[in-house]
Amino acid sequence: MLDGTIHPDYADVASTLIRQIPRDRHGGSAVCVYHRGRSVVDIWGGAKNGAGEPWARDTTAPSFSTTKGVLSTLLHILVDRGKAGYDDPIAAHWTAFGCRGKERITIRQALCHEAGLYRITDLVSSPRELLDWDHMKARIADAEPVHAPGDGQGYHALTYGWLIGGLIEEIDGRPLQRVLAEELVDPLGLDGAFIGMPHNELYRRAELVHGVSRPGSEKPEWQATLRAWVGGGLAALGVDIDEFDAALNPFTEAFDWNDEAVVQAVIPAANGQFTARSLARVYAMLAGGGELDGVRVLSEERVREIARVRNRGRDRVLLIPMHWRMGYHRVFTLGASAPLAFGHYGYGGSGAFCDPSRELAVALTTNSGSGTPMGNSNVPRIARAAIRAVDRLRR
Repeated sequence: MLDGTIHPDYADVASTLIRQIPRDRHGGSAVCVYHRGRSVVDIWGGAKNGAGEPWARDTTAPSFSTTKGVLSTLLHILVDRGKAGYDDPIAAHWTAFGCRGKERITIRQALCHEAGLYRITDLVSSPRELLDWDHMKARIADAEPVHAPGDGQGYHALTYGWLIGGLIEEIDGRPLQRVLAEELVDPLGLDGAFIGMPHNELYRRAELVHGVSRPGSEKPEWQATLRAWVGGGLAALGVDIDEFDAALNPFTEAFDWNDEAVVQAVIPAANGQFTARSLARVYAMLAGGGELDGVRVLSEERVREIARVRNRGRDRVLLIPMHWRMGYHRVFTLGASAPLAFGHYGYGGSGAFCDPSRELAVALTTNSGSGTPMGNSNVPRIARAAIRAVDRLRR
């Protein structure tokens, strides 16, 4: 069922992936694992589209919020070059951003989801607006935060892309896609990493099995009553469940993530197209203290800084503590402890992370998953298998 290569010590990773690939050939996945800077797992299987075309070595998959980790890495590269500082106000680099109470929001606060700009429903009336990069940059620059900078954290599920991506362009002067190509793709030899996929690369992409986001249907009276009852109870604890919808649900009409126009648009919090191999190499670089295959992308000091947990409180949108680093969250695993690991998972089941303490990097891409904004159990299960394999080798 699987193609690719795998070191025998990591056989459980392959077994885990086999159990995740749909047996009806309505979906596929790929996994890549690096340990101590060396590829030990590079496997794939299943189907990349409804026609049943097999997943190939160069197949890219839409990876939703997994894209945020790659985007954050680009900003860290610019900071490491001395082009900006984490405690700089964003407005010092992006003049149009300095309005409506955003004058003092810092780069650090934005990276840690503390800027209070997560309400996408305040910014758009139609999901088609998400396709217009310049329009959405202007909307986030003109937005008003829902809380004071640094007063808690709320997951910027969609707005993070225009906030951080727009800032990258303002700091650097190059288009975001060029920064990605010149600062990560070329130095690390990534074989498939796109935010806004070029037309001539579309043949490589996997299509999502569940690719359409639809407006929420009108709920039966009992469901509305239950939601109101649960919401009232949570409100007494300081939790507002409406913030979840405000951050994640601008879909007033059907929105097809498989549409070519959507795949080619620049939506940096949600529509990255990656091979698992490319994601794993980015995180292998981080696991290696900023260096991979003799190429230094970040200083060791910078990697240590971005790995530190910045907040541990309950997230206003996701309702659980995410232990945000600067652009990355805690790594969720099933039955394996990795307190020093960090990365980013995405809706649909994709995800990538590194554990510097183990010199480990893991990435999963898939087109058949669903679940929460932080994915489902797929990456945690793959993570468990990889971590246990490394720990056996260390005994």
